Amino acid sequence: MYYFSTRVQGNFAAVEQKVVEALKTEGFGVLTEIDIQSTMKAKLGVDYRPYRILGACNPPLANQAIQAEPEIGLLLPCNVVVREDEDGSIVVSFMDPAAVLTLVDQPEIADLAGQVKEKLERVRESLGGE
Repeated sequence: MYYFSTRVQGNFAAVEQKVVEALKTEGFGVLTEIDIQSTMKAKLGVDYRPYRILGACNPPLANQAIQAEPEIGLLLPCNVVVREDEDGSIVVSFMDPAAVLTLVDQPEIADLAGQVKEKLERVRESLGGE
């Protein structure tokens, strides 16, 4: 599996803000935010429920990874998806860096991926979902 997730109840914007704050607590900043709902409407005329992709980065760990493997930027940042499900609940999904970074055959990268995964799992747990 390339991700792990949780399902929470609440207002979409409030849940998204809670995710951003929890990421900050673990040393991540959100470098990018892609609003799929408005992008798909504007580009394709397709209606989507609220759906955001947050590009999260922990600078010290990203720096270590880039120093160990310069091309690893192709696999960064760690994406977090916040989306509204059909039942109105909010699903927050995290890219599993341990799974994705197995593409890089370096022990140092595997160690870093484990650290990042632990931090993202703490973010997930802090949301108090199912």
